[in-house]
Amino acid sequence: MAESAAEAASLPVELFMDIDRASPVPLYFQLAGRIEQAIGDGTLRPGERLENEIALGDRLGLSRPTVRRAIQELVAKGLLVRRRGLGTQVVQRPLTRKVELTSLYDDLQQGGRHPQTELLSRAEIGADERIAEILSVEPGSPILHIRRLRSADEVPLAVLENFLPAEFVDISAEGLRSRGLYQLLRARGTTMSVARQRIGARSATPEESRLLDIKARGPVLTMDRIAFSNNGKAIEYGHHCYRPDLYAFETTLVNK
Repeated sequence: MAESAAEAASLPVELFMDIDRASPVPLYFQLAGRIEQAIGDGTLRPGERLENEIALGDRLGLSRPTVRRAIQELVAKGLLVRRRGLGTQVVQRPLTRKVELTSLYDDLQQGGRHPQTELLSRAEIGADERIAEILSVEPGSPILHIRRLRSADEVPLAVLENFLPAEFVDISAEGLRSRGLYQLLRARGTTMSVARQRIGARSATPEESRLLDIKARGPVLTMDRIAFSNNGKAIEYGHHCYRPDLYAFETTLVNK
């Protein structure tokens, strides 16, 4: 768990001093506004966990339904998120990624985030016809198949699936857990010079919903990429899916 989310935040009572119980504005709406203000001014930081509804209600002299309604309003606005085992947290700032030939790991580091990787699987397999065609190898040729869960500051962000040709089957599990794939490839003297990429969206599988901590069959962004070296050889094929509330692609369009 991230250090900022290790303990629940107790918001200063002074933040709620001007809640007017005689006002026609509902109490839950006033409470939601004060919590939103705390998020906006940095009193509550991304990833920080709120105290539970009962504790907050007791401190402020408000009923649990009032507090719950206020939190639901902020969840609906995308400012808070409820997580199994963690309670209610301030949403991490979304990562906006330019559509360039970079890796998610590098982008997170450059953005001041702290990437973590859970290696879901790593296996040497025989290429089926589809992957063989993509990587320009013979069907049945040995290739490396890897799946990883990438998190940023302890919050799951993406499920990454990659296929690499035979010369990379010795990439270690330890390396995949501790570094980004493109970092490992660069360390071997392999440079990606061009890529063909497609961005889309679909419903998450049951496993992806669980790994990304989203609702069952919730929407995910997808990216399919084939990266090539400067001699035109296919280096890797990746199919990745991302949480849409924490991730976005950015492009620049030019009128020609």
